[in-house]
Amino acid sequence: MQRKILIVDDDMDLSEIIADMLENYGYDVTAAGDADTAFLLLSEQNFHLVLLDINLPDITGFELCQELRKVSTVPVIFASARTSETDRITGFDTGGDDYLPKPYSMKELLSRVNACIRRTYEFTEEEKLVTFGDVEVNLTARTVRKGKEMLSLSLKEFDLLSCLCKHKNSAVSKEQLITEVWGAFSLVEPSTLTVHIRWLREKIEDNPAQPEYIKTVFKVGYLLEVGE
Repeated sequence: MQRKILIVDDDMDLSEIIADMLENYGYDVTAAGDADTAFLLLSEQNFHLVLLDINLPDITGFELCQELRKVSTVPVIFASARTSETDRITGFDTGGDDYLPKPYSMKELLSRVNACIRRTYEFTEEEKLVTFGDVEVNLTARTVRKGKEMLSLSLKEFDLLSCLCKHKNSAVSKEQLITEVWGAFSLVEPSTLTVHIRWLREKIEDNPAQPEYIKTVFKVGYLLEVGE
């Protein structure tokens, strides 16, 4: 299956160079020079990944990502010349999955795109189910059911829950969670992880203030406690 990528960047010359490179590696690439065009394309087509600049002529990439997250969990990679810690944190907090500072090499960009696509869409053939209490996590279909209700999780919330499921009943360090969920070279701060854990508990736990399943392991990280 050919994966479709949307590039949103007002530098159309750069977008053309990136598109040519990605198409050479089998991707189907479309480019938009502003947010309005991007919203139109996203409403008309299903994309597997969005490569997003921050400085757009109409709204910021942060705002576009926030709007996108209201309706979609498609992976978003920010690619921007804005490299401050504040911008990087904002990128992740608004729903970004990776942050690539400009200038970057085409080789690194391809590696980030491949990794994000692989984490999101490639699964083993065997369906994997993890259950605890009244919660059922389908790691292959990327669905979570609590009782009779299907829960709506963001892409990163599901990736985080999936990582905890794969290491169930074992403490997972904050560093390992960040590496497995956001990527080995990501600049995600521990505070971003803490926020995502809180959001996940609010959806999974009956009493988020006293979690029964997603436990904090002091000075280490977190643990998903699942009865054998």
